Amino acid sequence: MIDLLKTRRSIRKYKDKEIEKEKIDTLLKAALLSPSSKGRRPWEFIAVTDKNLLESLSQSRQFGSQFLKGAPLAIVVLADKDVDVWVEDASIAATILHLTAHSLGLGSCWVQAHERMHTENETTSDYIKKLLNIPEKYNVECMIAVGYPDEEKKAYEDKDLLYNKLHFNKF
Repeated sequence: MIDLLKTRRSIRKYKDKEIEKEKIDTLLKAALLSPSSKGRRPWEFIAVTDKNLLESLSQSRQFGSQFLKGAPLAIVVLADKDVDVWVEDASIAATILHLTAHSLGLGSCWVQAHERMHTENETTSDYIKKLLNIPEKYNVECMIAVGYPDEEKKAYEDKDLLYNKLHFNKF
């Protein structure tokens, strides 16, 4: 697991290559296996492979989502906003998606939606909800862009870790 964590990096450039259905199925199964508070499983997932929808999703934020148009897959992570810990549960699922993608030889990158703006008057979540016909009771936490990496990033080494951020018993 430590090697997986050291080598997983955010990838924003993808090869023009479809992801096999079996790998998409594995990613979605992993998301469904994500832990949630009290086992409530408030999350839902939308796998987007349609190029036109990916282009529209790439415009969901004023900055930081444009690379989605080059991804062959985006997984939209949303959850029932009436569950008090929906953000945490959705974030755990998104993290599981990252690690699973990396274990399958795929690259991924988180695109934050919660608390981000599409325009001055519309949130990113509301924009995505309209675009993908998501019912009102849900909020979008993020989108995970996934694809075969078309860039290489150096793995973390032990010397890169911020050990000064670790504390025992008290701060």
